[in-house]
Amino acid sequence: MEWWTAYLLLGLFVGLFAGMLGIGGGMLLVPLLVFMFSAQDFPAGRTLHLALGTSLTTIVFTSLSSIRAHHMRGAVRWDIVRGAAAGLVLGTVFGAFLADWLDARLLAVVFVIFVSYSATQMLLDVKPKPTRRLPGTAGMAAGSGIIGVISSLVGAGGGVVSIPLMIMCNVEMRNAVGTSAALGFPIALAGALAYTYTGLGEQSLPPMSLGYVYLPALIGIVIGTFVTVPIGAHFAHSMPVARLKKIFAVILFLLAARMLWSIFSG
Repeated sequence: MEWWTAYLLLGLFVGLFAGMLGIGGGMLLVPLLVFMFSAQDFPAGRTLHLALGTSLTTIVFTSLSSIRAHHMRGAVRWDIVRGAAAGLVLGTVFGAFLADWLDARLLAVVFVIFVSYSATQMLLDVKPKPTRRLPGTAGMAAGSGIIGVISSLVGAGGGVVSIPLMIMCNVEMRNAVGTSAALGFPIALAGALAYTYTGLGEQSLPPMSLGYVYLPALIGIVIGTFVTVPIGAHFAHSMPVARLKKIFAVILFLLAARMLWSIFSG
C-alpha cells in the first residue's frame, strides 16, 4: 500500500507542473520512477524502459485534462497541432523501437543530456528575433518528427522541446503552454502503444506490467494528476510563467543528477 500512496502523491506533484507549464510531466516522472522502481528491486536492465513506458502512458490521461483546462481559456493553437500531429506520431513510434534496442545506460545518458539542455534553455530565457515565424508544411513535419523521436526516447510529452521552439517563433507564451499540452497527446498515445508492444515479450518484468507499462504506478499517478492539473493550469494564467520555468529548470538539473546516480551506481 505504501507504493500505491507514493504513486498517488507523485501524480499530485507532477500534475501541478503539467498544468502550469503545458508539459505531460514526463521530465519529472521518468527520473522519479527510475528511483522508485529501483527501490522495489525491479530488473536493472529494464528499469528505465519501464519508467519511459509508464510515463508516456500517464501523459495520455494528463494531457487530456490539461488540454481541456487550457482550451477553456482559449490558449490552444489548434492550427499548430493539426500541422504537427502526423510527424509527432511517426517520430514517437520510431523512437520507442529505437529505445528498446538501445542499452539502458546509453538511454539514460541521452535523457540526462536532453534534460540538461532543456533546463539551460529555460534558465537563459533567450528572446527570439521579432521577424521569426513558424516554418511551413515541410518544416513543421520534419520538426515535429524530431520532437516525437526525442520525446519517445526520454518519456516526455515534448513540451520541453516544443515550448522553447514555439517561443523562438514568436508564439505567445501562454499559447505555447496550451498548445504544448495538445501536442503531448499524440506523442503520448503513440509512445504508450509502442512501449506496450515492444515490452510484451520480456520475461523479467515485474507482475502487473503490461509491456513496459507498470499498471500500479499508472493508476496512482493518473488519479493524482486529475486533481492537480486544473490547479496548475489556473496558475499558468495568473502567475509569471517565466519565474515558474526557472524553478522548473532547477528541478530538472537536480533530477538529472539523481537519475545518473541511480542508473550508474547499480
